[in-house]
Amino acid sequence: MSSTATPALPSHNRGAAAPLLLTCGEPAGIAPEITAEAWKALHRSPDCCFALIGDAAYWRSRNPGLPVQDIAEPSEAAGVFPTDLPVLHRPLPTQPKPGMIAPGTAGQVIAAITEAVDFAFAGLASGIVTNPIQKEALYGAGFRHQGHTDFLAHLAAARGHKVQEVMMLVAADLRAIPVTVHIPLKDVPARLTQQAILSQARVTARDLSGFFGIAQPRLAFTGLNPHAGENGAMGREEIDIIRPALEILKQEGYTVLGPLSADTAFHAEARAAYDAILCMYHDQALIPVKTLDFHGGVNVSLGLPFIRTSPDHGTALAIAGQGKANPQSLIAAIRLAARMAGTRR
Repeated sequence: MSSTATPALPSHNRGAAAPLLLTCGEPAGIAPEITAEAWKALHRSPDCCFALIGDAAYWRSRNPGLPVQDIAEPSEAAGVFPTDLPVLHRPLPTQPKPGMIAPGTAGQVIAAITEAVDFAFAGLASGIVTNPIQKEALYGAGFRHQGHTDFLAHLAAARGHKVQEVMMLVAADLRAIPVTVHIPLKDVPARLTQQAILSQARVTARDLSGFFGIAQPRLAFTGLNPHAGENGAMGREEIDIIRPALEILKQEGYTVLGPLSADTAFHAEARAAYDAILCMYHDQALIPVKTLDFHGGVNVSLGLPFIRTSPDHGTALAIAGQGKANPQSLIAAIRLAARMAGTRR
């Protein structure tokens, strides 16, 4: 099987039990409360340790009674985590009210992501878990990216790493990858290419092996059209684009299945036949993920030289500070990042 090796950690830190780092995300959103609930759920776990990059005072104000302790370096997190939430204190220029974005905080939100990447490259973080950002609030501070994933790819490229980022959504026993992501449905056929399928499949297989311990990943692929095109009766994308890409992957030694009719590709019996499924457009992947586990889905960025997961939801400004936020997706993201780090070590 042709594949690129999993990006390696710096050799002097390989095997070290460095903590995960959580970024602050949008401070005015639900990040402070779901971070607090995640710490409460995980602080006694022997397999998980994380520290937050954010404003310790603000996190205390949003979570009265939460034990928060400032730390100077990520390495201090392990000694603090069982009793207190460790925070690499980065003061906000202003303390936003829950649900009300303060433009002055955007610079710190961006800086927290950048600093987490720096720590990961230094081997001082075993992975990054990103709290949700409000992209519109960041554009005024110079943010020029569609979202977290391409910003992280940009940061990796700026540090000399050629990356092919792949968005994988995980829920229960389903791992789903949308080959085309945030584009209008009408543009999907033109953007769906053999090269897009090939590059994402190769990265997916490599990282399922390196981060999930699956030696020979089984990759399934949906068709684009209803009933996978019915041999051209309902579209030729399966004939002209998808099947030729799968033949190339087979010749390279990958285990592939498809193209499958998307309406029969996600039930329990079907899921047992593959380790991940590559879908042709956004909703084809995300609808089954959110149906299986709406509150516990996780977004995983494959193709990066470090581990990154995130909750599969947004900043939820409308309910921030009201005690209504469900932390399960963040908890699942932290647990998954910890498992991936353990496999990588």
